[in-house]
Amino acid sequence: MEKFIWAFIVGGGICVIGQIMMDVFKLTPAHTMTTLVVSGAVLGGLGLYDPLVEFAGAGATVPISSFGNSLVKGALMEAERSGIIGVLTGIFEVTSSGVSAAIIFGFMAAIFFKPKG
Repeated sequence: MEKFIWAFIVGGGICVIGQIMMDVFKLTPAHTMTTLVVSGAVLGGLGLYDPLVEFAGAGATVPISSFGNSLVKGALMEAERSGIIGVLTGIFEVTSSGVSAAIIFGFMAAIFFKPKG
């Protein structure tokens, strides 16, 4: 039960930070999302995001900052195996399933529902 509470607090805290960035600092949603992705990448590169995931579970893996962490983790893993070219291929290898799923489900939703534009 305690893990659920920490997941809620950490995930909610990341969302609150994003909302403050938009409301107080008047950043656009694109700037806010980019900042959160880069923050997750920096924390992942410094080895600080994985302990947060261990502590908060889905509270740290669901927000967009986890995407930045995944990018860095994939790049570092593949760079150890393949050298400098692995930095690029590792990014695609680790994140391709999530991006592919988003594209496929977005396309399917567009087929079944009429988008408003």
